[in-house]
Amino acid sequence: MSEDISRLPPQIQQRLLRLQQLQQTLQGIMAQKQQLELQLTEVERAVNELEPLAETAVIYKSIGALLVKSEKDKVTTELTERKELVKMRVDVLAKQEGRLQTQVKDLQEKLQRDLRPVSSPS
Repeated sequence: MSEDISRLPPQIQQRLLRLQQLQQTLQGIMAQKQQLELQLTEVERAVNELEPLAETAVIYKSIGALLVKSEKDKVTTELTERKELVKMRVDVLAKQEGRLQTQVKDLQEKLQRDLRPVSSPS
């Protein structure tokens, strides 16, 4: 396989390398986005669980390996801020993902044109 690639013109070799790099970057961004989406779901569930509770309800929040008593409004504020931050990061990653997908598609099309055999006139 590497022999076949080495026979290609340098420009096509560079495009193939760039395509591999873009695909790896895209996979990393998709993994990050998925992880953040899971965090967002967890935060939303926590906020939803807090909503029906009375303001005087005893709330504990996790700080590392500890559970610390806290006030409902303070925890709600922290969770809401975290939710907005995670949403913003997911949006940024989604935009990056879209741009990378476009670049990958464009590069694949260029490579297909470059590698398409030239039809000889009959």
